[in-house]
Amino acid sequence: MFVMELMYTAPVEDVEAEMDAHVAWLDGYYASGVFLASGRKVPREGGVILARGVSRAEVERIAAEDPFAVAGVCAYRITEFIATKTSSDLAAVRESLPS
Repeated sequence: MFVMELMYTAPVEDVEAEMDAHVAWLDGYYASGVFLASGRKVPREGGVILARGVSRAEVERIAAEDPFAVAGVCAYRITEFIATKTSSDLAAVRESLPS
């Protein structure tokens, strides 16, 4: 599983100009089952996406195609982790440690 952390690198007005395209991009990855959750940081200096089911190389490619990244209004920090413990609501995405 991956935590995709977005950090805005431009004024919020520039981010807002790309918002519709960004939301359409998010919707595509929700539909494919890759994205599990996303939202803005508080304070509004970026956002966070939880992703699963792809390789590190694939999640990096996905981040690079985000309209925010293409427009140069955000940078990504990607952290991979193994979700060995979850709430019952997230049991379907629980992972096992490699042998």
